[in-house]
Amino acid sequence: MNAFSSLFSEGQRYMATWPMLKALASSFPEYRVIKATQFAMRYLPAVAVLVAFGHVSVFGLEQLPQALAMALLILSLPMQGLLWLGWRARHPLPLSVYAWCQQLQQRMREAGHEAPAFRYGACYLDLACILNQALVCLDDNFLDDL
Repeated sequence: MNAFSSLFSEGQRYMATWPMLKALASSFPEYRVIKATQFAMRYLPAVAVLVAFGHVSVFGLEQLPQALAMALLILSLPMQGLLWLGWRARHPLPLSVYAWCQQLQQRMREAGHEAPAFRYGACYLDLACILNQALVCLDDNFLDDL
């Protein structure tokens, strides 16, 4: 159970860390997943309650187990997004993205800014951190190289 809770917390941390730029959406699915997860976290609890009450009011209390099952399924959707984000945060970078991150790190050093240490086997959470720092230090032209 501890593994699931750590995945949820890492997913929330990754969701808060990832820079929400549309320029990154063409290369990384995080933008779309984070937007969908935020939408689901905001609106699906109300949808689950409406579905459960509507189902019970139309079909009666005999259908209460089915109504609860549907509500639980709807409530699990934001958790699935957080689980995926937590898994993705730990996932190692592919070599092409790793090489691009090293170039970005070198560009930050050439501009006179301190770049975070980037080791072999870095994960997507490390990528999110270096992207955030690069957005502060550099202009937006570095995204064109992606």
